[in-house]
Amino acid sequence: MIQPLFLGLGVTELIIILVVVLLLFGAKKIPELMHGAGKGVRAFKDGMKEVNLDEEKNKDAKEQES
Repeated sequence: MIQPLFLGLGVTELIIILVVVLLLFGAKKIPELMHGAGKGVRAFKDGMKEVNLDEEKNKDAKEQES
């Protein structure tokens, strides 16, 4: 039995989704969309790192007060 690859989707479903995206946006627009998505993911990761650093600083400050 073939295991689902991503979010319960099999190979056939992923191929169908890729074909639909290609038809909707065209081959020239897809790299631009992926570049924008990459920037969004990078910004999200940077924001999460910043939040984690702030939490660590607050935790260390509280430990020093005790």
